[in-house]
Amino acid sequence: MKHYEMPPCVRKTTIGGQAIIEGISMKGPQTTCVTVRKPDGTLTFQERPTPKPKHPFWKLPIARGAYTLFTALKDGMNDINYSAQFFEDDDSVDTEPSRFEKWVENHISSDKLEKILMGFAMIIGTILPIALFLVAPTLIVGVLPDGAPYFVRSLLEGVVRIILFLIFMWSISHMKDIERTFRYHGAEHKTIFCYEAGLPLTVENVRSMPRFHPRCGTSFMIVMMIIPILIFAFVQMDNVWLRMILRLALLPVVVGIAYECNRWAGRHDGVISRAVRWPGIQMQKLTVFEPDDSMIEVAIASMEKVIPPDDSDAWK
Repeated sequence: MKHYEMPPCVRKTTIGGQAIIEGISMKGPQTTCVTVRKPDGTLTFQERPTPKPKHPFWKLPIARGAYTLFTALKDGMNDINYSAQFFEDDDSVDTEPSRFEKWVENHISSDKLEKILMGFAMIIGTILPIALFLVAPTLIVGVLPDGAPYFVRSLLEGVVRIILFLIFMWSISHMKDIERTFRYHGAEHKTIFCYEAGLPLTVENVRSMPRFHPRCGTSFMIVMMIIPILIFAFVQMDNVWLRMILRLALLPVVVGIAYECNRWAGRHDGVISRAVRWPGIQMQKLTVFEPDDSMIEVAIASMEKVIPPDDSDAWK
């Protein structure tokens, strides 16, 4: 196992980001900033207060992981929708709207329609990963004979789940638009590393930073797929449908544990933490690419907007 050397660090920050269409959404403790490079080369910014859990329960270990994932999915969809509006196809030929399109236009306001579409997209975006990476492996392994040891079933489910994830990520990483988004992902990581190293946020300094960060969402995903292998290896249940229901019911717990593992591994640098980080670092080779200087400029601009003046981003 090759050891991944992290750069010198003078601070640990809670600031994190997400790559979107030709831009980056950077989330600080007080402010979230979405920065997009428009087709004319200029930058546009959308700033908003960073949401905080309203109930103390969502600040507890495990529970905060489920809250973080839900808010990341919700905000991510909104940020992608915001960035997409600058790249709408202007070359489409004007055509007569259909009767259905006319009915929708007359009966549903544009704002309401947008909310409906965003809600539908969020539901689909949640259901499809669950179906592909949680339900499908359970059904596939369900063809094994009833006498197969349960530990073997759990292990095979995990292997199938990881293989499906690898195939999926490898496939989309070869799409042109996704490839550019993954390069912005690299710019986000490098900028956070540069900030944590205590260096001025310049293109030259950021460019020299590593592109794989231990707190990456990709690392979180791979840990979330490994944890069920350990959890369900000790839960005897032969009925494939009951196993599938149990996995869905315990999904928030799995998410919470994966979040805590990822968080702990990002804060420490020892033998165990390196072992926990290693699968995620390897997976990032499929989702985090080298950015160009213009992408780094976007990441820096977004980062500078969310750095708090009171050091409240310190990861204690």
